[in-house]
Amino acid sequence: MKFHEMNETEVEQALNTDSTSGLTEDDVKKRRNQFGKNELEEGEKQSALLLFFSQFKDFMVLVLLAATLISGLLGEYIDAVAIIAIVIINGLLGFFQERKAERSLQALKELSAPQVSVLRDGEWIKIPSKDVVVGDLLKFSSGDRVGADVRIIESNSLEVEESALTGESLPVGKTTGAIKKANIGIGDMENMAFMSTLVTRGSGMGIVVATGMKTAMGQIADLLQNAETMTTPLQRRLEQLGKILITVALILTVLVVVAGVIQGHDLYTMFLAGVSLAVAAIPEGLPAIVTVALSLGVQRMIKKKAIVRKLPAVETLGCASVICSDKTGTMTQNKMTVTHLWSGGNQWLVDGVGYEPQGHFYRNDNQVEPKEDKALKQMLMFGMLCNHAEVKRKENEFVIDGDPTEGALLVAAMKAGYNRETLLNQFQIVKEFPFDSERKMMSIVVKDQQGKQFIVTKGAPDVLAGVCESILWDGKRKFLNREVTGHIQKAIEGLASQALRTIAIGVKELSPNTIILDEKEAEKGLTFIGLQGMIDPPRPEVKDAVKECKEAGIKTVMITGDHVITAKAIAKQLGILTNKSKVLDGKALSEMNVDELEEVVDDVSVFARVSPEHKLKIVKALQNKGHIVAMTGDGVNDAPAIKAADIGVAMGITGTDVAKEASALVLLDDNFATIKAAIKEGRNIYENIRKFIRYLLASNVGEILVMLFAMILGLPLPLVPIQILWVNLVTDGLPAMALGLDQPEDDVMKRKPRNPREGVFARGLGWKVVSRGFLIGIATLLAFIFAYHANPNDLPYAQTIAFATLVLAQLIHVFDCRSEKSVFARNPFGNKYLVWAVISSLLLLFVVIYYPPLQPIFHTVPIEMKDWLMITGLAAVPTFLLAGSFLLTKRK
Repeated sequence: MKFHEMNETEVEQALNTDSTSGLTEDDVKKRRNQFGKNELEEGEKQSALLLFFSQFKDFMVLVLLAATLISGLLGEYIDAVAIIAIVIINGLLGFFQERKAERSLQALKELSAPQVSVLRDGEWIKIPSKDVVVGDLLKFSSGDRVGADVRIIESNSLEVEESALTGESLPVGKTTGAIKKANIGIGDMENMAFMSTLVTRGSGMGIVVATGMKTAMGQIADLLQNAETMTTPLQRRLEQLGKILITVALILTVLVVVAGVIQGHDLYTMFLAGVSLAVAAIPEGLPAIVTVALSLGVQRMIKKKAIVRKLPAVETLGCASVICSDKTGTMTQNKMTVTHLWSGGNQWLVDGVGYEPQGHFYRNDNQVEPKEDKALKQMLMFGMLCNHAEVKRKENEFVIDGDPTEGALLVAAMKAGYNRETLLNQFQIVKEFPFDSERKMMSIVVKDQQGKQFIVTKGAPDVLAGVCESILWDGKRKFLNREVTGHIQKAIEGLASQALRTIAIGVKELSPNTIILDEKEAEKGLTFIGLQGMIDPPRPEVKDAVKECKEAGIKTVMITGDHVITAKAIAKQLGILTNKSKVLDGKALSEMNVDELEEVVDDVSVFARVSPEHKLKIVKALQNKGHIVAMTGDGVNDAPAIKAADIGVAMGITGTDVAKEASALVLLDDNFATIKAAIKEGRNIYENIRKFIRYLLASNVGEILVMLFAMILGLPLPLVPIQILWVNLVTDGLPAMALGLDQPEDDVMKRKPRNPREGVFARGLGWKVVSRGFLIGIATLLAFIFAYHANPNDLPYAQTIAFATLVLAQLIHVFDCRSEKSVFARNPFGNKYLVWAVISSLLLLFVVIYYPPLQPIFHTVPIEMKDWLMITGLAAVPTFLLAGSFLLTKRK
């Protein structure tokens, strides 16, 4: 039923209730059985034990566990313990992350009003909000949270703050009349109040029309339950990589074992070598290194005022192609600010940031003194008098206590040098007629020090102009005529076209000893002083952030519950809306399905007057077009879309708990510009992950090929299993982890976002892995052959030389992995962590070779100094042979 279209009597009849006595206890029991409790339901929760075991169902993890079992059975306990530890650590990380992720509904439930005033059997009583039923009559006043969705039947200057649902920053004035319009959004239902919204002014009554999951808030809870959590591009790429590696590793391992048996090696030795190679080929340390790289990225993000709640979030944001951002508080300051003033055909501009009472006034680009102009002086002074807001200083920041619109008028007057306390010494407030959403005005009666009385009125310009009989023009009172009225209307339209919310100021001097009894008598025959135009201004740094995102190939889309005119104006100022892009409103969105929206979504830069369902539809349409979508927001209305997006970004200051719990990233400063830093960090992390994948796999390919070629050539084993495992766990691990700390390359924010379907081996990475791995294998094999032929009776010496060559070749190759271009493209000492990791690995190599107690374990013998020249020369070939082409190209 569309209760906003019904009058009070029709609502009562539809719900079978009585607004004079309320429901009886029998009615309440029947309705509770019919509709259930006024609570938000939660979906079925997976038990903690099942959630933990679900972390181990990945195919790559299962293969690693199988390899662990085989290693253990064969007595290779060190390897088995290392692998199982890594698998369990990753499982625990995933378990705790998922346990934290689903608190959104609990946060939603906590938003509900704990106690409400309800009319039962003719008496007003307080009950828990969960006991409210459809048809109940609720009473609420300033500071209360609305306990259910209600159709308002009484409004006394009632204003409700609905930003959590609509995204609109200003409280909404509420009325009681029926609204005969179809397909209107929540923000336009001025005769309705919704569960969990906050009453900021006045009081009212309403009939409950929906409870629990049937409320607007309940619909969001349902969307949250059903919104799919997307797997990240990194997760998809690693899953793809795992399957490729396992297939290749098993094939090559079988080849090595078969070739070895054919060449006469015993089956047990070759099987042990084969298992060692399989474990070496599957980079079981990769998930741990990825986790470490992401965790370190998280620490860097905290310094940049962003908290990552889910580890893959940073990497995902790095490949985002679209950022869908809420307007209020994210791109704007969420601080209503007077920027334009108009009186008697003249216009002034005001500068200054936020609520700080510092700024200047300009007319025709020239700075002016506001107190020297009669009209401007009166407009500012009376705007401050007819006002309940206060400016307070809180932790080096100015904040408004009261209505944001009144706060803007107050700050404008303070910029001109006025002080409310000083004014109240000059003007005594005798009487007040509070703002009413029907009249759309507020008036006060003041008396100055000479005993003169004035009526001061502020309100909606069209309404106030209609009760004025004159205007202040060039400092003189002039009666209104058609021409002057046209000037006022043109000024109103001019300010509105710039998305400014306008407030008009009027005044009337009273005859001595006049007593004003009601607002109708007060608010007539006024003199129109002027207009004050205000807006929630854009954050100064956001424009540059949007521009940099555009240079990085990332489109910024504004999604807001605000009006189309306001959204367009802000979007143009920020460079989001161009001549080629389009604007869609909620009404048009309602008439489209996801498929229809897909056809136009790439051309739209601004979505205005949207509902929570619309936001979800937009995100899905963009995802269906192949975009990686980041969704930012702060309200409850943003939560379903935040959860459904590839990465959800919530505001840390103004954001609701619901939005934060649904998100993957929280911005501590609520600043869109912080996302730019997150994007840079995300791109760098992905590139670093590619770097250590390249390093690990090239090393593993080299290990497998040296064994395979040796078997084909009928040579003895160049490496024993324990040496392969040592390389895999020690030499590979430290440098790979250090690559995860590499600083971004200079052009990281000049590149287009990578294709979300791009494989890990894209952009030539597969060739680099195979070519470098092949050369590492050949260099190691050559070192082994030279040493073995020089002394065929000393196989351990030849194996030690092969072992040292393999390790050194990998440690030189790691510097090549720092750049997509060449080892010469970057300063080799630019990553100090990598330098120390390589030095540490070299020291460990020397310990294994020259420390006598370890020699029997690792089957090593001391190497003579003359052989280190051959080892170093061969180890350098894989890196520097292919790097020469880069130098030749650079010289040309």
